[in-house]
Amino acid sequence: MTTPHDQPAESIIRSEAGVWVGAITTGLFVFLGGDWLSDLSNPLKSATLFIWLFAVIFWLAFSVVRHADCLAVKLGEPYGTLILTLSVIGIEVTMIASVMLTGENNPTLARDTLFSVIMIVLTGMLGLTLLIGGIRHHEQDYNFSGARSYLGVLIPLAVLSLIVPRFTLSTPGGSVSTLLGFFLLFSSAGLYLVFLLLQTGRHSGFFKQPPNEDDPALSDDEHGHEGLVVRATGLHVAFLILSMLPIVLLSKSMAKIVEHSITTLGAPQALGGFLIAILVLSPEGMSAIKAALANQLQRTINIALGSATSTIGMTIPVILAISLITDRPLELGLEPLEIVLLTLTLLLSVVSFGTGRTNVLQGIVHLIVFASYVVLIFD
Repeated sequence: MTTPHDQPAESIIRSEAGVWVGAITTGLFVFLGGDWLSDLSNPLKSATLFIWLFAVIFWLAFSVVRHADCLAVKLGEPYGTLILTLSVIGIEVTMIASVMLTGENNPTLARDTLFSVIMIVLTGMLGLTLLIGGIRHHEQDYNFSGARSYLGVLIPLAVLSLIVPRFTLSTPGGSVSTLLGFFLLFSSAGLYLVFLLLQTGRHSGFFKQPPNEDDPALSDDEHGHEGLVVRATGLHVAFLILSMLPIVLLSKSMAKIVEHSITTLGAPQALGGFLIAILVLSPEGMSAIKAALANQLQRTINIALGSATSTIGMTIPVILAISLITDRPLELGLEPLEIVLLTLTLLLSVVSFGTGRTNVLQGIVHLIVFASYVVLIFD
């Protein structure tokens, strides 16, 4: 059972040790990281920095999951999961926007990031959670209306934003014309806003775990959250964000180490972005796995499909606004092979979530597609 608990300040400080370690580490890398990362030719130095960053980020990921679980208990679904998803994706969008405004001009940065996140979430994260949940519980139920709502928004957002620009005739390659840019900006923002209003309003029941005939208590929001110390909602929101910020900020330092190692080993450059995306998404992934093990598949779906939907719904309007205002070139249309993978992933998601129940087979199929995506990074 979860226990509402008002702890003294000293106890809270001890229980949030990961946040303080993360803050100190982030401060050190902000002020000293430039010197530390300027020369990574020493393997021992690179390995030490990598292990340090990895350990801190992993510790913070557990903190994020714990606070997200507490919010799920306090607020119920879909509000608890929505806070986790919006926190992660919001910080990701901020990072992309800051790089677009201050970094080198890279027209495909946003597109490549969107594609990586969608493939990792819809094939890797979903595949692993469906496999683990299926092994433990054989078959798992979820709310069919909720999954259908996610896919009903995700598919048009993905196709219009990442596939259509590749086939338009007004601009070369996968770039976006001014007219199409304005249309995608307002249509994606409007569609996602309507979805959020329905998800948190009249149709919030679509995103709750349905009752189970074998275990009527399974639909209870606290099921699977045993042992949590639940405090005030504002405190959990604050510490969730404080745990997420260092993960994203430190991932930029981690990226330099990974990119140096990839260059040294002669591996594909796309591998660096892929690994960093996995690291940033690790809190959501851990929370999704925990929910699947507790037979709360709807929470897993809320995290995975919600993350993919939010990634496009929040990122596309922001990057298009930046591109249109600053006149920076932006390429959204995927390459032909990527279009095939994205189409396969979306079709697979429709099939996997078309019955209201999943098993091990769906998990294996999603993981096969994820493995194909990883292999094609090297090909």
